[in-house]
Amino acid sequence: MAPIGSGGITGGSGHALWVRLTHGLGAASLITLAFTGFVILMAHPRLYWGEAGNDLTPRLLELPVSRNYKHGGYEMRTSAFPDGGHAVSAVRTYDIFNQNGWARSLHFLAAWLLLATGLAYLAAALAGGHLRRDLVPRAGELRARLIWQDIRAHLARVPQAQGGPPYNLLQKLAYTLVLLVCAPLMVVTGLAMSPAVNAAYPFLAGLFGGSQSARTVHFVCFTLLALFLVVHVTMVVMSGFRRQIRAMTLGRSV
Repeated sequence: MAPIGSGGITGGSGHALWVRLTHGLGAASLITLAFTGFVILMAHPRLYWGEAGNDLTPRLLELPVSRNYKHGGYEMRTSAFPDGGHAVSAVRTYDIFNQNGWARSLHFLAAWLLLATGLAYLAAALAGGHLRRDLVPRAGELRARLIWQDIRAHLARVPQAQGGPPYNLLQKLAYTLVLLVCAPLMVVTGLAMSPAVNAAYPFLAGLFGGSQSARTVHFVCFTLLALFLVVHVTMVVMSGFRRQIRAMTLGRSV
């Protein structure tokens, strides 16, 4: 096993123990978050922009993911005030799908595990130079010509996996966006949706224009992470599945 200062690789190939442990824990927590997050979304498959959003307010997007999709199941509201105004809610006339109880609890627990794992990974990657040396693209690499060349090379033939660093430009861009953009946004928007956190730190939701906006950004980040996971697994299979799995589980690619 190589020390942290080895940049995350062992003996020139494979991954260090700390990389393998954080990768495994992160993958398990991310899969749990994806499953429970989808169950939560099924209870209310509508997204809004702003501070408030419910079945009686205009929606930004509605997703066909459960029987709650476009149900149209509300009775006509009747006058409830002397001036002819209507009540702020209506009576639901359909059998709602709602598994929010266990899904939110497990989602919250998995989120803390992913956060702890991610912080441990970043700390080790920063201390050993793995982040700077292997993951974040250098300024000279961020050129449209080089990115396009890498895309064309992947379309022509998926390169054989080395079972660890060095990574190509597309890999660096993907890992950087996931680690330094999508993952932090997921954490901040998740906290911004929490009623307890909102009560103590209302500015978090205000950063996104409201808790419903934070929920929409949270969903977009989840979609990007899910897309990354699909592409990541596909590339692992196409570029040398056995070599990649050995490198990530046993720490050696041969």
